[in-house]
Amino acid sequence: MAQQAVQKNTLYVGGLAEEVNEAILHAAFIPFGDIKDVKTPLDQATQKHRSFGFVTFLEKEDAAAAMDNMDGAELYGRVLTVNYALPERIKGGEQGWAAQPIWADADTWFERQQQEEEMQRIQAENQAAMRAAEELHRKKLAEEQQGEKEDETEMKNDPMARAEAEVLNQSN
Repeated sequence: MAQQAVQKNTLYVGGLAEEVNEAILHAAFIPFGDIKDVKTPLDQATQKHRSFGFVTFLEKEDAAAAMDNMDGAELYGRVLTVNYALPERIKGGEQGWAAQPIWADADTWFERQQQEEEMQRIQAENQAAMRAAEELHRKKLAEEQQGEKEDETEMKNDPMARAEAEVLNQSN
C-alpha cells in the first residue's frame, strides 16, 4: 500500500474529553504558534464530537513543537494522542476520493445557497421591473395613437390645418 502524504502542519488530536470544544482545543494548542484552523467533527446522531479533532498550524515547526509537547499530555483528565493528520479520504465527489473532509464544504454550501437565493430575488425584481416598463410603454403607445386620431379629427375641423396638410402633400 502506498504511503499517504502526511500533512505536516495539521495535527490529529485523539482522546478528547466530552467537555472539550474547539475553543478549548484552540486554547490548549495556541502556546505553540499561530493556529489556522481547529475542527472537532461531530457525530451526526448525537451532535457531539467523536473524541478527536484536528488542529492546523500556520507553520510546520509549530505543529511539530505542539506534537512533541502535547502527545501524552492530559486535557480535562484524559490523555491526548497527538500525531500528524493523514489527509481525509472520503469517497464521492467529482474527483472520486475527495482530499477535503466533508465538513469543509458546509460553509461554502451555505454561502452558495444564499447567493443562489439572492440571484433569484434579483432576477424576480428585474423581471417585475421589465414587465412594469413594458406595460408603461404599451400605455404610452396607446395614448400616442389615440392622440394621433384626435389630431386627425382636429385637422378635419380646422381649415388652416387642412391647408397646411395640402401644401405638405403637394410638396412631397
